[in-house]
Amino acid sequence: MVKVCFAASSGGHYEQLLMLKPLMKRYDSFVITEETSYKVTIEKEKIYYMKQVNRRELSFLPKMITNFFRSVKIYLKEKPDIVICTGVLAMIPICLISKIAGKKLVYIESFAKVTSATQSGKLLYRFADQFYVQWESMLKIYPEAIYLGGIY
Repeated sequence: MVKVCFAASSGGHYEQLLMLKPLMKRYDSFVITEETSYKVTIEKEKIYYMKQVNRRELSFLPKMITNFFRSVKIYLKEKPDIVICTGVLAMIPICLISKIAGKKLVYIESFAKVTSATQSGKLLYRFADQFYVQWESMLKIYPEAIYLGGIY
């Protein structure tokens, strides 16, 4: 059976990930999200937590290093075949580790992005096996992306 990792930071990116719940139920899957003051749960899903990352904070690099090692540990334990990610920074390590291991990466650019790219989207666009945008206007930024409309 195919194992799928669903990865998203907290907030709106996580809400977009929740729109994929039917896929979570269809596959052997687990979720990776950010550690926040509230704990999120999805019925019958394993959830792993990354440090919340802000590229403007001094703690950015130490947190990314911590997330890298957490991602390696999760990857070795779970061995996902596919990572489906809605962003952002804290999820980059699991995405890249999976690609280095020869696994598939599916990236869904944020619904909030209509005319500009996210930083993680710009980075992961070149690595993603499938890259989805939720607005047709985003095809100007990501010409090889797939536009199917919003996931809401």
